Amino acid sequence: MDPNPSTLPDPGPSTTGRIVLAATPIGNTGDASARLVELLGTADIVAAEDTRRLHRLVQSLGVEVAGRVISYHEHNEATRTAELLDQVRAGSTLVMVTDAGMPAVSDPGFRLVEGAIAAGLPVTAVPGPSAVLTALALSGLPTDRFCFEGFLPRKAGERASRLADLSAERRTMVFFEAPHRLEAMLRALRERFGPDRPIAVCRELTKTYEEVIRGTIGELLLWAEGNEVRGEIAVVLGGAPEQAAGKPEDHVAAVNELVAQGIRLKEAVAAVAEDVRVSKRELYSAVLAAR
Repeated sequence: MDPNPSTLPDPGPSTTGRIVLAATPIGNTGDASARLVELLGTADIVAAEDTRRLHRLVQSLGVEVAGRVISYHEHNEATRTAELLDQVRAGSTLVMVTDAGMPAVSDPGFRLVEGAIAAGLPVTAVPGPSAVLTALALSGLPTDRFCFEGFLPRKAGERASRLADLSAERRTMVFFEAPHRLEAMLRALRERFGPDRPIAVCRELTKTYEEVIRGTIGELLLWAEGNEVRGEIAVVLGGAPEQAAGKPEDHVAAVNELVAQGIRLKEAVAAVAEDVRVSKRELYSAVLAAR
């Protein structure tokens, strides 16, 4: 075990530098790690999604940034990535920070990691606060299996299509949403999943006015309609409930539909039986009895 766990990984004797994805606080600056503070004060380059926010962060942490600070965001990452990779190749330590949380997770950073891997340059991370995991843990919904869906599309048609793809998703789902679009999002969730699906809206996580509202989609839509919602929002949605298996004869039509598409009877029975959780033998017998 590393006797000094706060020490960053040793890049070895190579003159090549490295990229460090560094998580920043999602609200409370007291959540900044000692490793983040060390990096901000020693890195050759600090690539920041918003240099003004970085300035406020280092001021609150009492850190003096010794390296060069550059902006790196969704509007310039396509053109700036090659330049940054050249600096790392020449030996620079580059720390990447976003406005909050872990870079590359619904934030700039993916292009940089992708380019570094393709170029064979070392990439590591300083983990820390995560709005996704914090919201999931506070939601009261199952945490054993979950998926992160980021922001839903803004256009109603595209949003409805994305939600249709998630209709059968049984894992707990975590989304981000802007406060002024939350009501429209909840209305779209109600249209797709019904009013009774469990959900939690988490706002201002780790901040003074942190709030987690739990209930059903219908209940939280009423809450959003009656309140002016502000702050950073994470939405946690319960997964689709498991369907009761039913009787084998209830699924004969599904088997026959697959057979009509050219699938062999035994393969069709196996596929349907696995999907609806009934005995293959009993389903096969039910299909034959119905002929």
